[in-house]
Amino acid sequence: MKIEGKKIGFAFTGSFCTFKRVLEELKKIKKEKADIIAIMSSNSYNLDTKFGKAEEYISEIKSITEKDEIIHTIQGAEPIGPKKLTDVMVIAPCSREYNSKTCKWNH
Repeated sequence: MKIEGKKIGFAFTGSFCTFKRVLEELKKIKKEKADIIAIMSSNSYNLDTKFGKAEEYISEIKSITEKDEIIHTIQGAEPIGPKKLTDVMVIAPCSREYNSKTCKWNH
């Protein structure tokens, strides 16, 4: 699939232990010349953990995406759907438990 020029919303959730691996995937997407809108949950944006400081992750995400802003509030994220700001969304990391709770095809 070609993603050059596609608007990709890339959302970081609070599974901090996987952030370094997720950042590598973000780099791959950027290398394919996608237009990335960075999104972080409130916790991933604000909390320092034993896996790293929030500000360090924020700085790296801004560097990779080449954008000065990261959406990190519910109010900031609300326009994404109605304004059709993305072609596709990536939620990373996304555990099976989270996915099964939120998937509309969950039976």
